[in-house]
Amino acid sequence: MPQYKQFPLPDTAEGLTEADILTWHVKPGDTVTVNQIIVEIETAKAAVELPCPWAGVVTELLAEPGQTVEVGVPIITIDTDPGGAAAPAPAPAAAEANGTSSGKIGEEMPGGRIATLVGYGPKSGAAKRRARKDAPAVAGAAVTPAAVAAPPAPAPAPAPVVPEPVAAAPVSAPGGYVPLAKPPVRKLAKDLGVDLRALTGSGPGGVITRSDVENAVSAPAAAPVAASTVDNGTRERRVPIKGVRKATAQAMVDSAFTAPHVTEFLTVDVTPMMELRARLKNHPEFRGVKLTPLAFCAKAVILAARRTPDVNATWDAAANEIVYKDYVHLGIAAATPRGLVVPKVRDADRMSLKELAVALDELATVAREGKTAPADMMNGTITITNVGVFGVDTGTPILNPGESAILALGAIRDMPWVVDGEIKVRKICQLALSFDHRVVDGQQGSQFLADVGALLAEPGIALTY
Repeated sequence: MPQYKQFPLPDTAEGLTEADILTWHVKPGDTVTVNQIIVEIETAKAAVELPCPWAGVVTELLAEPGQTVEVGVPIITIDTDPGGAAAPAPAPAAAEANGTSSGKIGEEMPGGRIATLVGYGPKSGAAKRRARKDAPAVAGAAVTPAAVAAPPAPAPAPAPVVPEPVAAAPVSAPGGYVPLAKPPVRKLAKDLGVDLRALTGSGPGGVITRSDVENAVSAPAAAPVAASTVDNGTRERRVPIKGVRKATAQAMVDSAFTAPHVTEFLTVDVTPMMELRARLKNHPEFRGVKLTPLAFCAKAVILAARRTPDVNATWDAAANEIVYKDYVHLGIAAATPRGLVVPKVRDADRMSLKELAVALDELATVAREGKTAPADMMNGTITITNVGVFGVDTGTPILNPGESAILALGAIRDMPWVVDGEIKVRKICQLALSFDHRVVDGQQGSQFLADVGALLAEPGIALTY
């Protein structure tokens, strides 16, 4: 007989409480297999693809694209025995009773099951999820989705044909009431900046229609929308603060009002570095490698941190300690379509210049696609923000929370420079270093910045470090 199971939104990274539904890869009536990707969500840290924990037939999607769902709230219903007799699908509140409620990843749950990324796996013998092709593997990130037996429900009627629902059912979830509306209407409302929760549906059973959304836009009290979508003179657009933008904003506020920031600046003649870059690009060992100024800057930061380890340390207020790191997890601030993210190059201090260049290229590609794993954005030790790619000379960067230093790499420009008493055209770059003055004194910050500048101005100095 049919066995209906509801898959709750899991905590894809420790401490997350909600996520936005981006794209469904399945629809009601589709047959799914274990580990098949069924939905893409956006958390406060990254876009994440969720695999299916069971094999069966999709009977209902409980959340629409653009909807924010709290962890633990069911997002999809699957019939794991579609050939059996009909049985009523469980209500969202029954998800926990069916053994699909969420728990912390790795936590042992009743019955001996272990909470994983997509549900509860069996005690043993579980298969690991296949690794992503477009993102680096992360140790410990493999998950083990597995079917969870639900008690069979008596159902004398024959199995029904599952129709594709015309609207999502209203749900009383921790995040609030979800109104009735078809997916195209939800998309229209999102594009026009209309809050569906503020509307009363005129359709059958209170379903919100396209006309309801359009009337809300033209009404005098309607929420402001994009000027390109209306002709009533409104020239404002309101976008909900959520996902990566929400997390970034909170992190910047926490950092700015916790760590006392100091920023120092240095202008450097990087002509020798650029000449070395040109020579290395023609070297057989670097053939096919995208060798950017950022790679040289990363190498300089790593080498300079050896001489001034304070910039690679962390202030632990709870323990009343300064934690010095004997490794460098180098953060690279990256602008993506979903906002600012800071993925890390793990153990960057163990890499050669070539290895750094390759790692940075891969990191940037994955970040631009919005596929950076949440684990790859945690536990950094020091960060570089390359504002030069936007043609900006420099800035006053804000520390990444938990770190003590961040270096801004400015644009490299042809400028007049005095060399041996003569004015010549040279490649000039401005650096800006912000540091936590609780951990890093002015002398230490100045020494570190001077060392980075010296390594970029004369790469051969690296032989003396």
